[in-house]
Amino acid sequence: MSIEGAAIHPLDTPINLDRKVPPRGGFNGELLLIELRRVLRNRRTMIFTVALPVIFFVAFGLPQKGNLTGSINARAYEMISFAIYGAFAASTAIGASVSVERAQGWSRQLRLTPLSGAAYIAVKVIAAMAGAALPVIIVFAIGMGSGAKLGTGALIASLLLTWICGSVLASLGLFVGYVVPSENAMQILGPALSILAFGGGIFYPLAVMSHTMQQVASFTPLWGLSQIARYPLLGGSFDVMWMVSGVAWVAAFTLGAIWRFRSDTKRV
Repeated sequence: MSIEGAAIHPLDTPINLDRKVPPRGGFNGELLLIELRRVLRNRRTMIFTVALPVIFFVAFGLPQKGNLTGSINARAYEMISFAIYGAFAASTAIGASVSVERAQGWSRQLRLTPLSGAAYIAVKVIAAMAGAALPVIIVFAIGMGSGAKLGTGALIASLLLTWICGSVLASLGLFVGYVVPSENAMQILGPALSILAFGGGIFYPLAVMSHTMQQVASFTPLWGLSQIARYPLLGGSFDVMWMVSGVAWVAAFTLGAIWRFRSDTKRV
């Protein structure tokens, strides 16, 4: 069969090899559901992040009786402190699990998809928020059941603020998980979080610190977030610097995690 004389027509539409970015950068409910299942099935992480703050509260919070100053109940103060520490520990641990994914090559597989860095970080943060809710609920339940005195409105506000302020620090775990190797992520993050908790006034009340230590504490990542969580209990005037500090640190860690995610996936 002869094809001589056949007209050869160029393609009407040129081939575009660029991948189309899906809506919301690839963020979707199915991906979020998969991530939530992975988090809740990680018994080792969940037991550790739930059991530790509960043990701390039982050992150091329950013996507290009476009031700290004025009408501020000491047991309620400790309840919020150890609950937010549990939320910090859970959210950062879940965020840092990305280091294991990197070692397994999962982050490189994600580069083959149109998933954006911001969407991936959002999925991780939401999953961390779900995990962080467990220690908060359990510690609050033990505290209120053992005599912590907190009004209904203050209780609900403290519960929500403790959960939100504690879980947003998943960005710190993500950043560390992308910076250090998988075998070192939790070894670095665990002690670092304890030091930050002491320095930020979670394990040690700011009111009894020296003026110098209070100034140092105000520059730590946990300072503003923990103060916001305690505000319904402590009352008084709301310091806008608490919000500025919390937003600044969370934004810095989030941008760092997105930057490392993009750098990591470029190696595919």
